[in-house]
Amino acid sequence: MNQDHSEPGSGPAPRGAADGLLAHEVPGRGPVRAPAEKRRTRVRSGDVTLAVHEQGDPAAPTVLLVHGYPDTHHVWDDVAERLAADHHVVRYDVRGAGDSDAPPGKDAYRLEFLARDLYAVADATSPGRPVHVVAHDWGSIQSWEAVTDPKAAGRIASYTTMSGPCLDHMGHWLRRRLRRPTPRHLLQLASQALHSWYIYVFHLPVVAPAAWRLGLARAWGTVLRVSEGVAPRPGHPHTTIASDAVRGILLYRANMLPRLLRPRPRPTAVPVQVVTLTRDRFVSPALTEGLEEWAPNLWRRELSATHWAALLRKGPVVAGMVREFVTHLEGAPAAPALARARHGRDDAGKAEFPDRPGAGPDRVGG
Repeated sequence: MNQDHSEPGSGPAPRGAADGLLAHEVPGRGPVRAPAEKRRTRVRSGDVTLAVHEQGDPAAPTVLLVHGYPDTHHVWDDVAERLAADHHVVRYDVRGAGDSDAPPGKDAYRLEFLARDLYAVADATSPGRPVHVVAHDWGSIQSWEAVTDPKAAGRIASYTTMSGPCLDHMGHWLRRRLRRPTPRHLLQLASQALHSWYIYVFHLPVVAPAAWRLGLARAWGTVLRVSEGVAPRPGHPHTTIASDAVRGILLYRANMLPRLLRPRPRPTAVPVQVVTLTRDRFVSPALTEGLEEWAPNLWRRELSATHWAALLRKGPVVAGMVREFVTHLEGAPAAPALARARHGRDDAGKAEFPDRPGAGPDRVGG
């Protein structure tokens, strides 16, 4: 496997990319950098409205960032500032979180509605051009629902996913290991069961909502500092953390068991970059095994980071990975690290296997 300790995107980068500033020419002065302007709007999706935040040049390629549980769009602050130098960056608070509407009832949080929200934001902010989706945690789970929809071919240009599998893919992954209980498969099942301990708690009546209301919400910043080395910052944890976390439990209850017990075939032709966080305490790396079956246009990369530290401590590195992927799919030659990460199928349709000599996920340490 290839290992690269350099920061992705550290090659030729647009002026201002290093600090999230937009560069423009001023006669007699050369390039002048100014902060990327931030714009806030609301977008309707069915019977809810979503708080949407934009920055960067709307004429540039659009990168749509989707947050997970129990976060808001602020978890992407560092990544967004970097990417806004040369991209149109769009973030939104998902339904039930932050400043977006919170519909009542478990059914309102089913994956089909979450995917519809993503398409509504994409259509409102980039109506004439496909978007590059980047997602984390439950943002990744719901984005997979959109990416594996047939209409993704015309609306989603690429997908970068971190720490959130497609639940249907995961259902098939579980079935295959239960049908072939080799020692390796049993070890993978046991490992993921330990990673997923909190999901069992979220399905218990009363327990999880009570824990958030009775003190976990107030202590969440401390929990992240101790467990992830992530210090609280303006906007994260958000002031709505208690209500967001309680409502967000409905994501698990509405979707986990139905999709894991009755998985659908969900392939996609969208180019996918999967970034595996090698120190994630909640999602095991083994969950991405066999992903080439469902996403044949696949790039695999690894980042030495824990679940939230990937965005809140290593945001510039993640932004570099996204920039390399998007720039390549917009027509530029692949950066060396990205070229090494290529998996899935080649242009002739022949399978590219991860265990071929010199192959493997591109790794970024630190």
